[in-house]
Amino acid sequence: METLYTATAVASGDGRNGHVQSTDKLIDADVRVPKEMGGTGGATNPEQLFAAGYAACFHSALKLVASRAKADTTDSEVVADVSIGPNGSGGFGLAVQLEVALPALDREEAQKLVEQAHQVCPYSNATRGNIEVTLSVA
Repeated sequence: METLYTATAVASGDGRNGHVQSTDKLIDADVRVPKEMGGTGGATNPEQLFAAGYAACFHSALKLVASRAKADTTDSEVVADVSIGPNGSGGFGLAVQLEVALPALDREEAQKLVEQAHQVCPYSNATRGNIEVTLSVA
């Protein structure tokens, strides 16, 4: 792969109860274990950061395939739900649900574009075969 860009972030402190910062300092946030997992909450967490990245990346891929098809993406939106839970091997795993809204398109055309975007999106390509990713059209 020819590298076009590399993002770098540093985690410090106590892992999920620490701090993350990108080297350009655009991301500079405390991270905490969510209350739902027995932590204190009150700060972002790796799952939220992953959800934000996946939603933005998938939305970009969607806009790309839609532009190629000359499809209207007015008011489009991607919601990414990232879940974490035990994986049965003593560790943890992730699952993702992507809900896509393409209000200017009929459901069939929207579904086709979502499936195409799933083939183009770098996050989808990175997770394929590793975690469950469910796609739906709102």
